[in-house]
Amino acid sequence: MNRSIVSVLAAALGLAAAPAFAQSSGFPNRPVRIMVGFAPGGSVDLVARALSQRLSVIWGRQVVVENRPGAASHIAGLAVSRAEPDGHTLLVTSMGALGTNLALYRTMPYNPLKDLSPLALLVSQNLVLIVNPALPVKTVRDYISLAKARPGEVTYGSAGSGGPLHLSAEMFAHRVGVRLSHITYKGGALAAVDVMGGQIASAFQPEPEALPHIRSGRVRAIAVTGPNRSQQLPDVPTIAESGVPGYAFVSWTAAAAPPGMSRELQERISADFNAALKSPDVRQRLNEVGLEITGGTPEQMATFARAEVSRIAELVKVAGIPLLD
Repeated sequence: MNRSIVSVLAAALGLAAAPAFAQSSGFPNRPVRIMVGFAPGGSVDLVARALSQRLSVIWGRQVVVENRPGAASHIAGLAVSRAEPDGHTLLVTSMGALGTNLALYRTMPYNPLKDLSPLALLVSQNLVLIVNPALPVKTVRDYISLAKARPGEVTYGSAGSGGPLHLSAEMFAHRVGVRLSHITYKGGALAAVDVMGGQIASAFQPEPEALPHIRSGRVRAIAVTGPNRSQQLPDVPTIAESGVPGYAFVSWTAAAAPPGMSRELQERISADFNAALKSPDVRQRLNEVGLEITGGTPEQMATFARAEVSRIAELVKVAGIPLLD
């Protein structure tokens, strides 16, 4: 359904028509900042930078990516929630800062469902369970056996508590009945570095970040988290088919703006994001690292985010994940 929506928008607007469409409202009249809640080098940063290049062409203005990692992406989300709603400060980040952290934190400095203006879903992605090659683990069953033999000693890294890398691991641990040790980093790419170096045993990594290390042999991929195998890793099974039936976890990235944005500007910026996603260079760049393009309207993003909050709240409840301060 999302692909058809992107196609309709692209056919209706066209890349050539997009600049005039956006500029008719006086936007933009200066450089645009895209805030990213993660360190450079991660999958969210990759998406933001690919889109920023195309949006610079569409808008005829420089689009700058500004990384503000930390605090489960709250720093970037809060900054955008307090910015002027004129379109010159935007947010591209993952599911937590756009809604699901509401199910994980006792309090938040802003409410993503109320204090941000949704623009568009951008991409979804598998995560990949990777381990250090020296670890005596080649399959999910091996990983489970090791974790059961050494309760609380098998480490995994994530980009912070409450993020998709953390949640996917906790869902896994709950499903198979093991206890893992969680090590947090400012970005998923930093966790991957420590898996390669042997400082930690494993990580549930975004596919774009994991692929170069898998192909080089510096980490071993033992499973993907989504419901289907990855086109980029066809020989790597899903966790579900590896002996954990029903397990599926897919991360997503979306774009949002400050609250109070006019409906006209919100729809125009959303359309431009969809047009950028449709462009061949962006599509190729994202697809080749395992990202699936979604796109869609602000309404669809808002509906989806609310559903995701409910889904993560249920996971927190059944898995006994402590709420965060």
